[in-house]
Amino acid sequence: MKSTTIIIAFAAWLPACAGDSSASAPDALAHPTRPAACRSISVATDLQAAVDAAAVGAVLCLDPGRHHGPVRITRPVTLWGPPDAVIASNGVGTTVDVAADRVSLLGFSIDGSGGRFDMLDAAVRVRGSDLRVEAVDISAATFGILAERSRRVIIRGNRVRGDGSVTVGMRGDSIRLWETTDSVVEDNQVIDGRDVVVWYSSRNQVRGNRIRAARYGTHLMYSSDCVVEDNRFENVVVGVFVMYSHRVAVARNLMIGGSEMGVGIKDSGLVDVTGNAIVHADMGMYLDGVPPAKEVNRIEANAVRMCASGIVFHSSGNQIELRGNELIDNRFPVRVEGRGDALGMTWEGNYFDDYDGYDLDGDGIGDVPHEMRSLSGDLIGRYPGLAYFRGAPSLELADTVTRMVPLLQPQTILVDPRPLANAPGILEAMHAH
Repeated sequence: MKSTTIIIAFAAWLPACAGDSSASAPDALAHPTRPAACRSISVATDLQAAVDAAAVGAVLCLDPGRHHGPVRITRPVTLWGPPDAVIASNGVGTTVDVAADRVSLLGFSIDGSGGRFDMLDAAVRVRGSDLRVEAVDISAATFGILAERSRRVIIRGNRVRGDGSVTVGMRGDSIRLWETTDSVVEDNQVIDGRDVVVWYSSRNQVRGNRIRAARYGTHLMYSSDCVVEDNRFENVVVGVFVMYSHRVAVARNLMIGGSEMGVGIKDSGLVDVTGNAIVHADMGMYLDGVPPAKEVNRIEANAVRMCASGIVFHSSGNQIELRGNELIDNRFPVRVEGRGDALGMTWEGNYFDDYDGYDLDGDGIGDVPHEMRSLSGDLIGRYPGLAYFRGAPSLELADTVTRMVPLLQPQTILVDPRPLANAPGILEAMHAH
């Protein structure tokens, strides 16, 4: 039961791809209103001296123009500016360094930072509690926004632009949370950076961001009780990767544009991956390692389309439930490395576009189970070097022969006892909203 809507749906998303000039144009930032009763700071004023002289709770408003950085903030203040107020790096160190609680950075622009990776030279570095970095426009910095050993940090509505001419692995992270808890990263634009990182950081939310031309869209490691939802990842190497973490929700994200991997999970438990759409990746999802005892990972209502491999398991396993997903126009819908199978997983109510069954009673559920076998997939599992020939006539012929000659049938990869007879249209519904 092949879907005929994939070409239309994919065409609707094509403007988001890097080849379209409209995708490269950044969106306007929602600028915060100028605070009342603030002290104006002219470009002729020594910015560091003005910050050092400010009373606790003071509000400093930057005038338009270029202000000389760097600046270090060690007391609770608010620093606001219009977009054409720019704090410019002198080429050394971090440009705006916050080491205090209750500091807000609002609305201005930052040009550059030092260039040392070992010193984590950044546009913004914050350490403290109850901090805000909002609507700040960052360009030409080695690292973008770093939050370290902090609590209740809000990183909202910023734009972080890296250098797209530099190899992605040699760029700094656009946004990084390190030992930071109870924080929110939302509605940011991240362009031409390396990674958005959440490491050793629990109870955080990454939502509503647009991340383009990067390596990791969001990378969680040792970061439990986190949420990654409603983000858009375009032309990234990996959309979302969850490592060594527990109780993580990955929901309603769109991943599009020739990535190597949409969603990856390694040695993590109680991870819910629900309502995501992954279009055009080498691997739609990659699941590595069995969840800890009594911790089930749930893969539900996701669309995986136009991938070389829809869902890849590193090996056979269990404690993974897959329900209501749609697998359409993938070269291999499901693949298990190392000659394993996915029979130990719970499969129920998924849509496979190669399902050969029927639905005579019209209830939307196939009347016979879907059993997936693939000789080409089996051969690649035995001899990984054959992956080079994916799509070649020889491998296609191997699969065709197994359908015609039952005696040559390879091992069963999975069985879904109640497959969907019709595609649920997850990608189309996401586009409609």
